[in-house]
Amino acid sequence: MAVNRTPVLKRCRSLDLDPIVLGYNKKSRRQSNRGNRKISEYGLQLREKQKAKFIYGVLEKPFHNYYEKADRQPGMTGPNLMIMLERRLDNVIFRSGLARTRREARQIVDHKHVLVNGKKVNIPSYLIKAGDVIELTEKAKGSVKYKDIVAVTGGRLVPEWLEADQENFKVTVKELPSRDAIDVPVDEMLIVELYSK
Repeated sequence: MAVNRTPVLKRCRSLDLDPIVLGYNKKSRRQSNRGNRKISEYGLQLREKQKAKFIYGVLEKPFHNYYEKADRQPGMTGPNLMIMLERRLDNVIFRSGLARTRREARQIVDHKHVLVNGKKVNIPSYLIKAGDVIELTEKAKGSVKYKDIVAVTGGRLVPEWLEADQENFKVTVKELPSRDAIDVPVDEMLIVELYSK
């Protein structure tokens, strides 16, 4: 399986991203050395796509597949794409405060510590639906590691479309997210323009 091993802060700096979006509390003291160099229209579109891929931890081929699925659905392609990325199981676990970062959430899912509607799911890209109940396995609930994670992420704001019961390590998906509920700093219309060339 391909894994993106780029240092997080270095990548954040190159994409003009705040590491807090990814769940990291660190700040890079280095400055981007690009100065006032003008970026072309294509460069802006490419940067937005790279931002979205980096934030959600998706590589190029799966990301393009998400775009094609979003394009086939009714409604606007851009918001459909963002909603689809937000519905990924690893993202829902991160959003609900059961993981500090999306990478950690992905690892939790990979290690079979997650139940969706009572069944073990170890696919981070699994798309959740409205009404799904996501919880950690009984073995994971007794682990000190997860209690520490919840203690750290307890103050994080859980989006309105999720109902998180952090004491019982349980999340209920009340409804699918709308584009307005997604606070990711990505302009999805530039991604649509890039792919529609």
